[in-house]
Amino acid sequence: MKCKEFLALLDDLIDDSVSPETRTELQTHLGKCGHCEIIFNTTRKTIEIYRSHEIYDLPAGLRDRLHAAIMARCKKGC
Repeated sequence: MKCKEFLALLDDLIDDSVSPETRTELQTHLGKCGHCEIIFNTTRKTIEIYRSHEIYDLPAGLRDRLHAAIMARCKKGC
């Protein structure tokens, strides 16, 4: 599994809506890729924090810049 494939399935992994076979592939990738492990843990923790606090709007463009930075980092690391 490549980082791009992992990122495409990240939401499903966090939501626990992947098949057991896919979960095994994702976990294997996480065990080998520190970058994706950081993304997974950070995303999961962000969701936990978000759910436990007030909802607020992100500044304009922040989401797009964050996504671009994550994708650029993954391309370099994997």
